Amino acid sequence: MPDTDRLLKTRFPVTNALTYDDVHINFTCEEWTLMNTSQKNLYKDVMLETYKNLTDIGYSWDCHNIEEHCASSKRHGR
Repeated sequence: MPDTDRLLKTRFPVTNALTYDDVHINFTCEEWTLMNTSQKNLYKDVMLETYKNLTDIGYSWDCHNIEEHCASSKRHGR
């Protein structure tokens, strides 16, 4: 581990870290249908930013099937 990484982990230990499940919102088809266009766009923007931020900090997507989530979203017009 580079010295910088070790120093950061010593000074800023990860405690109570957020997970994908903490920030992901899975709307039902009925809920999604009740949302207006601006609400749907806001959801999409927030989730894309969340994916990017988690990826930037090295989050492992191995345990989540993102392709399945995206396919499901497209089926429901998301």
